Amino acid sequence: MSALDRYDPVAVTVYFMAAAGVAMFSMHPVILALSLFGALSLYFTRNGSNGMRSHALYLLLFLVMALINPLTHHNGVTVLFVLNDNPVTLEACLYGLAASGMIVSVLYWFRSYSQIMTSDKLLYLFGRFSPRLALTVSMALRYIPLFKQQAKKVNDAQKALGLYKDDNPIDAMRGGMRVFSVMVTWALENGVITADSMAARGYGVTRRSFFARRCFGAKDACLTASALVLALFSVWPAAFGGVRFVFYPALSAVPCDGMSIASYLCYGVLTLLPSLIEWGDELKWRFLKSGI
Repeated sequence: MSALDRYDPVAVTVYFMAAAGVAMFSMHPVILALSLFGALSLYFTRNGSNGMRSHALYLLLFLVMALINPLTHHNGVTVLFVLNDNPVTLEACLYGLAASGMIVSVLYWFRSYSQIMTSDKLLYLFGRFSPRLALTVSMALRYIPLFKQQAKKVNDAQKALGLYKDDNPIDAMRGGMRVFSVMVTWALENGVITADSMAARGYGVTRRSFFARRCFGAKDACLTASALVLALFSVWPAAFGGVRFVFYPALSAVPCDGMSIASYLCYGVLTLLPSLIEWGDELKWRFLKSGI
């Protein structure tokens, strides 16, 4: 269990909403670069080099989204070249990079959030406000790993039966379609079984209660307050016209005044805060082991 897993779900949710929220509503290149760096730092700190294939998919997504904007939007005054009588501008290319960086960074933030927030934590977080919504979200998240495990079982079974081979693209495509058909049937049947089981146990007859051994402690309050304060100081210069960057029609200069630098520092600390917590916990554990 990592350090963030021991924090209260409320504090974790407030932090991720603050870190991802600033990036979602900003197109400033420095802010987006800090968001992407912080999201990647947290993910690799928690997972190491596992799941490199998924990182390749995220990189492909980043490149595709970055290419779409200059090919479909031709605003800007700095023309790099002309493609099929359509100008490709520097401003459109940089805007595409910024937009794709924002999307990928937010995806990584919520990828780490989904690892920390298990189904019981979601029930604890949303159960008092909307028990049905909390149950629906927790069940949906539960079915994602179950769906992947069942799909792997079906795929391995078909390979063992010799229905298709990996080196034959046509057979692989047909096998994938069969696996998908089986999984749709499995998901529908499992959903009906779950609904019948819940109805047989009296779900929805009366208001249900739940038990959670969680206490919002001092460290949770510190994380919540730090996230809110750092997020506030990251965005407050925008109210006074600072930290403003324009892509069209021409690129503006990156603000480097004192107010803007303070905003960058606050958001940089905000994005690295969970990584610092994880690193501190790892150093503490190594120190305790060295004393044994």
